[in-house]
Amino acid sequence: MPSLPTTVGKVLEVCNNPKTSPIDLDRVIQLDPVLMGRVLKLINSAYYGLGTQVTSLVRAIIMLGVNTVKNLALSSAVLDRVSSKKDFRALNMEGFWRHSLCVGVTAKLLARRRGIDAKMVEEYFAAGLLHDIGKIPLNNALADDYVRTMSTADREGLALFAAERRALGIDHCEAGRIVAESWRLTGAIADTIAWHHDLGGYSGEHGDILRTVAVANFFANREGIGFSGNLYPEKPSPEVYSLLGIEKGILEELVGPVNAEIEKAKVFLKLGA
Repeated sequence: MPSLPTTVGKVLEVCNNPKTSPIDLDRVIQLDPVLMGRVLKLINSAYYGLGTQVTSLVRAIIMLGVNTVKNLALSSAVLDRVSSKKDFRALNMEGFWRHSLCVGVTAKLLARRRGIDAKMVEEYFAAGLLHDIGKIPLNNALADDYVRTMSTADREGLALFAAERRALGIDHCEAGRIVAESWRLTGAIADTIAWHHDLGGYSGEHGDILRTVAVANFFANREGIGFSGNLYPEKPSPEVYSLLGIEKGILEELVGPVNAEIEKAKVFLKLGA
């Protein structure tokens, strides 16, 4: 996997400091004019619908919050590094990213409906958007084996991660954990990448985001929005819904809003344009 820009590492480092101010974050992002341009492009897109053109990064950080801008910078950098067709030898690139966008926007909408602090909602989106990042090195480096693995999962009615473990000796969660470590990612996004298929084994502090992304992932696969290679997703347990304080029926209400939100979020896939 390609490395992330040095600037993104500094952004994450600065944002891990609870005393970080908008000016501190602005100084770091300005070191990379390309990254700064992409963040401003996102902020001014229909995805946020701010209704007014924002040309000052400091103003954007004040309006959206340090955490939101951090996640925008991270998401834009990751997609810039792994959004070319050469990275997708087994999975279909367009299908994969549509699935990823669906999981991200569904997690975000669920967080909003549950009254999660607006400054934290973007963390749910970023965790959902990047949850399957471990599939990219697997389907790139082991393309032929990965195609056979997906075929086995389809033929035997297995969840894809279970078929990966059996055929490859590693699943996309473990591959994703290795990628996250190499990128020095921590917190909710790294935990979601590594644990979204093992909620019962997780004991960290980001369980709410992890469970939300797991429900969003099931929804995306069940509805066939995009393609993750997983035709037999595991259903979240009743306990997951209970801990989130939502009913299963809420997913039926999300189909229209999710598709509308995906169209807005497609700007993430056009960052290099």
